[in-house]
Amino acid sequence: MLLSSLASSIANIGLPTLAQAFSASFQSVQWVVLAYLLAITSLIVSVGRLGDLLGRRRLMLAGILVFTLASALCGLAPTLWLLIAARALQGLGAAIMMALTMALIGETVTKEKTGSAMGLLGTLSAIGTALGPTLGGVLIAGPGWRAIFLINLPLGLLALILAARHLPADRPVAQAERMRFDHLGTLLLALALTAYALAMTLGRGSFGLLNAALLVAAALGVGLFLRVESTAASPLIRLAMFRDSPLGASFVMSALVMTVMMATLVVGPFYLSTALGLDAARVGLAMSSGPIVSALTGVPAGRSVDRFGAPRMSITGLGIMAAGALILPVLPMSLGVLGYIAPLIVLTAGYALFQAANNTAVMADVRPDRRGVVSGLLNLSRNLGLITGASVMGSVFAFGAATTDISSAHPEAVAVGMHATFAVAAMLIVIALAIAIASQVLAPRLVTAKAGHEQGPSAG
Repeated sequence: MLLSSLASSIANIGLPTLAQAFSASFQSVQWVVLAYLLAITSLIVSVGRLGDLLGRRRLMLAGILVFTLASALCGLAPTLWLLIAARALQGLGAAIMMALTMALIGETVTKEKTGSAMGLLGTLSAIGTALGPTLGGVLIAGPGWRAIFLINLPLGLLALILAARHLPADRPVAQAERMRFDHLGTLLLALALTAYALAMTLGRGSFGLLNAALLVAAALGVGLFLRVESTAASPLIRLAMFRDSPLGASFVMSALVMTVMMATLVVGPFYLSTALGLDAARVGLAMSSGPIVSALTGVPAGRSVDRFGAPRMSITGLGIMAAGALILPVLPMSLGVLGYIAPLIVLTAGYALFQAANNTAVMADVRPDRRGVVSGLLNLSRNLGLITGASVMGSVFAFGAATTDISSAHPEAVAVGMHATFAVAAMLIVIALAIAIASQVLAPRLVTAKAGHEQGPSAG
């Protein structure tokens, strides 16, 4: 989890250097980040399912190896497009690590300690995110840009050794079951997710005909995928599991929450620099408060989930997030930068609690043979929230500021854009909170109805 998040955040800071090194435009260099993101988004559900079929330990070791070798290829790439191809391969390895790390929790810890384990994963993910810009800056200033990729070699080898020594052995899987991989469903889902991700990321904030066409293609792809899954003998995703459990609600809530968290990353730098007049160094310090809080609160949040239960802590986390989103655009007007950091801390602490609770609720009762694909879906909902947040919340910010060029907007306009963005963010959190409360009310009824249905024929 640490490796995949570090590889994501460390590359962003190197984009200006890469543009100079390869004499390329920003639009071209941006694919170093997009290739990694697209590979994870399009493949994470499929590799989770492969882990269920082939064995999670075996596939995890392969994923770490792919990630490490791809990191070496990134560091040695002589051209920009070979670097981009190597980043896509690195994204494949990262998708395997992200999906199976969460799935393996159910095989390595007891159910009573699942919350603490999920909290620890959240802490390590936040550490990787926070460490990336700082470590990347040091490496670029010292050995050069290639070091931001080569640093993964010793870390990857260490992860490989630890995984080989400590991960539990794979359960036996019948050969007939291994052969029942849903190739058509996998292809359709990957194409649909790729089309959606490209629609949300191409154009750098502008939405044109190409974006609209990609969205239409994504919608058609999802429709075809659902049709194929409803008739497949061994589907990639069993649609029936969404009818008998609150899984769908958990995935929707995860996407909404990540959309809001992405808004802080998109809007924050512009607001801090333009409206509050901070220089780049102070902007970085203010922005780092979020990942630091997430890292510090992950484990305590997980323990709270184990003690008080995932449903209650999920609602509590969302309530804290709603409070943070409501006061975030208000306090800086009177308290300056401290008025920004304090609500960001509240928002991030609520996010850490929600994430630990939601992940625990999803993974604690999943059948062992479905943990990989469900973990992949959970990670997918997170990624889709990030992608949507970067595009949609950025557009809301620009619309609120009444400008297409945020970098040259007046401080008052940026402040208005900030208010509009977090009004929408608070609304999204309230929707997630309503879903959480509704799912808790409906869940016992679903269980009762299911039990009655199963006992009915025998009673008759």
